[in-house]
Amino acid sequence: MKHWLWLSLAILALDQTTKWLALAMLEPFEAIAVIPNFNLTLMFNKGAAFSFLAGAGGWQRWFFVVLALSLTVFLIGWLLRLKRDERFQAVGLALLIGGAIGNLIDRLLLGHVVDFIQVYLPVIPMALFNPWPAFNIADSAITLGVGILILTMLFVDEDRSRPPAT
Repeated sequence: MKHWLWLSLAILALDQTTKWLALAMLEPFEAIAVIPNFNLTLMFNKGAAFSFLAGAGGWQRWFFVVLALSLTVFLIGWLLRLKRDERFQAVGLALLIGGAIGNLIDRLLLGHVVDFIQVYLPVIPMALFNPWPAFNIADSAITLGVGILILTMLFVDEDRSRPPAT
């Protein structure tokens, strides 16, 4: 299933290109409205999701680098062991790999992850995550990849020799 790594490379290229453009064209923390409920806002995240450990004093950078490298190696190994008919899992893993490497590059080169996509969710009360924390293409790929893996675990029968339970 190594041929699915093209998707990881595509995510990585799109992620790094859009981050480079955001760094070149946006001022930090300035919101530029694109359409209602969608802004471009350059932000820097030294932590993980929702700025987890962002203020930890610097050690978190290397912790997340090691974590991302370890997970990427594990995910590539998992991808390479998949069977031909496990395409949905392959897509999920390829998205995770591309996203993990995209954010890893930021941490290694810049010391933080570049985020620039900001959305407002009108269905959420203003006090709860509105605007939603800024994110990037890598974060989106990771979220989509995890979602696909969860769905395949819930709805794809592991024993393909018999029909799925009804």
